[in-house]
Amino acid sequence: MSKYSVLIQYDDIDKIYVASIPELQGCMAHGKTQEEAFREVNIVRDMWIETAKEEGLPIPEPCLYNDVAI
Repeated sequence: MSKYSVLIQYDDIDKIYVASIPELQGCMAHGKTQEEAFREVNIVRDMWIETAKEEGLPIPEPCLYNDVAI
């Protein structure tokens, strides 16, 4: 399977880590730890791709992010 970049951010309001995959619109998950958020977003990624295949939708190729904007 192709490798997607995962963005993990801490949400100070809800006190959770939120993980997302930028290439896959709406592909997000959360957890109490970074590791939990990462595990959960990988499950969601697989479901996202499976659903896209079932519906005949395009699946974006992974991107390599070399720069971080602050």
